Amino acid sequence: MKTTDLKQDPHRVREHRENVLEVAIGREVRAFRHKQEITVAELSTATGLSIGMLSKIENGNTSPSLTTLQTLANALSVPLTAFFRGFEETRMAVHTKAGEGVELEREGTRANHQYNLLGHIGANTSGVIVEPYLISLSNEADIFPTFQHGGIETIYMLEGEIDYRHGEEVYPLKPGDTLFFDADAAHGPEVLTLLPARYLSIICYPQTR
Repeated sequence: MKTTDLKQDPHRVREHRENVLEVAIGREVRAFRHKQEITVAELSTATGLSIGMLSKIENGNTSPSLTTLQTLANALSVPLTAFFRGFEETRMAVHTKAGEGVELEREGTRANHQYNLLGHIGANTSGVIVEPYLISLSNEADIFPTFQHGGIETIYMLEGEIDYRHGEEVYPLKPGDTLFFDADAAHGPEVLTLLPARYLSIICYPQTR
């Protein structure tokens, strides 16, 4: 498999709580600027702050003074407290113990196909919704219809063997195999080769506000 350079380090940590506040403020400043379709140069002219300083603020690389934040708030026509919104939001975690996932019946599923939603977090600061499912196919399971929906989906095979269709291609999946795909193409199990079969299905899509 070809090595890919990732843009984020999943093991990166912040040494100081202050850095988290700076990043939260920077994200809000950038978000308000984009929402109003104002360029950095235009905001620089409106506030008297240099483009370099604005870049540092938006990237969380400096601690802006209250005077600077008030100047930005006036230029962007938002209350000063709006810049702290992201920092004050509660970050959620969902712990689902074995066997306690919420069993769902998705439209189009057949008898002996079991969907267990393993957790769900709604609106969040990432702007992305993630739905992790544990899907179980029994010995008597019927064939899935194909599904189509927005977002990106990842399948990780835990048990059994299936041939999984994505668009015009069919992929044989065995325990330990992963399939990562654009979920807008028709997809679903095509052949249930070895049952019982279980796999994780993780669907990611942009949240709508």
